[in-house]
Amino acid sequence: MGSIVREFDLNLVRTFVLLYETRSVTATAESLHLTQPTVSYGLQKLRRRFSDELFRRTGNGLVPTTTARALYEPLHAALAEIETAVSGAQSFDPASGRAAFTLCLSDLGEVSLLPRLMAALPSRAPGVTLTVRPLDVVSAVDQLGRGEIDAFIASPPLSSRRVARIPLFSEGYVGMVADSHPRLRGDRAGLKALAAERHIAVFGPAGHEGPRRALEAHGLLERVVLEVTRFSTLPYLVQDGELVATVPRRVAETFAAEHRVRLLELPMEIEPAQVSIYTRHAHARTPAQHWLVGFMHEILA
Repeated sequence: MGSIVREFDLNLVRTFVLLYETRSVTATAESLHLTQPTVSYGLQKLRRRFSDELFRRTGNGLVPTTTARALYEPLHAALAEIETAVSGAQSFDPASGRAAFTLCLSDLGEVSLLPRLMAALPSRAPGVTLTVRPLDVVSAVDQLGRGEIDAFIASPPLSSRRVARIPLFSEGYVGMVADSHPRLRGDRAGLKALAAERHIAVFGPAGHEGPRRALEAHGLLERVVLEVTRFSTLPYLVQDGELVATVPRRVAETFAAEHRVRLLELPMEIEPAQVSIYTRHAHARTPAQHWLVGFMHEILA
């Protein structure tokens, strides 16, 4: 496992690795469920052990020294080896284990992703239950740090060092209109035709800024006559009228199977949404949380 790890308290090694990955005492403390003074005390012990500052404080967080950069790879590898051995003895068995997890999902996640997870759970992990809370991307990282949730799925690529990001998929967009729309027929529409229609859009902190930018770039933003906060309302607003909506492809296909709507290929480039799982850093997850993240990735990616 390496002489450094044998000589050291494993918690100090975990503290060092998380400080290196998060560049933050606060984030490390949250991940380890410790107080900030405890993490700071651990850092002082690490500094004395290696006779080096290890991390310098800057306006952008902690910056590792040359010594810290040299230490990270061997300590990370040793810690991973130890945790693999420990998790083998204390692993979570989904076939027989019981666990309750809390996730934060957007309305899109509840419509298009949650059903796939729930369909797989009974056969894969009959003792697992899920609680789903509304996703607020502003507070979700804090909720994760406080241990209130186990993971959340979001489309804005969050750059916070306090959480680990596990990419799932990249998702494009399609247009959606009533199946009986009097002018937009078939499965695609041109810019001139779209410019003559009234549009509905979802704006807000949901991470789907691509459609707004595309509408603005093609002079269609002024054609938006209704803004809503949730994608899940769109089929009800579209199916009995003449509005045009821009919707992520996966959930649009779900809407088309259940509502009187038709999907259109759009004539404009729209930046795809990058959908990811956000969770604790690997060294701060329980065996059950490790299983959860792997299960979600396997089913949804």
